[in-house]
Amino acid sequence: MVFSKEVEKMCVVAQGPNHGPSPIPEEGKWVRAKEITDISGYTHGVGWCAPQQGACKLSLNIKNGVIEEALIETLGCSGMTHSAAMAAEILPGKTILEALNTDMVCDAINTAMRELFLQIAYGRSQSAFSEGGLVIGAGMEDLGKGERSMVGTMYGTREKGVRYLEMTEGYCTKMALDADNQVIGYEYVSLGKMTDLIKKGISPNEAYEASKGTYGRFAEAVRYIDPRLE
Repeated sequence: MVFSKEVEKMCVVAQGPNHGPSPIPEEGKWVRAKEITDISGYTHGVGWCAPQQGACKLSLNIKNGVIEEALIETLGCSGMTHSAAMAAEILPGKTILEALNTDMVCDAINTAMRELFLQIAYGRSQSAFSEGGLVIGAGMEDLGKGERSMVGTMYGTREKGVRYLEMTEGYCTKMALDADNQVIGYEYVSLGKMTDLIKKGISPNEAYEASKGTYGRFAEAVRYIDPRLE
């Protein structure tokens, strides 16, 4: 250790009581985190790229400082999905500190990692008060039965109004309008369900029809439109 001359000439002053770090909630316990291995929890971080043309939601399940599970969901940038594929491969097995200092090519994923680290290091995790934390596989459970990200895509113009393109339930095929041309419901196709049916040997047309559903007062509509063509 090298000290400046000014510091060398100083006399020693005792520090006094040292109570250590404040405890943070981790998986149903209060932990005084001093080392990376003291960090456990399941949480999320959301990041964005430099021109903000895309965004990433990163979910990590961390046990004793090591990433055991990673879920990367991206939006708005085709290149980001390829970076996400790499991140999903290399993040599991790294410590949370290694992950923070790993370049995952995409600014949005790197930013999501930073935001997630801030939460987990301060005890703001989804599993903070869950005894034993969440099982490995919690990320897949977040995706639901279809194992697809929950995506909403809506478009609107002043001249022509709103178009529902994709809802959590699936790909929107029709919008239901009332006598005043206001939206009162929609029809959708669950793409995850449809794909699963096709994999089981059901014909695409049958799978398509079996995967349809409606929301709202769809049956009461005066008019139905295709949001992509009309």
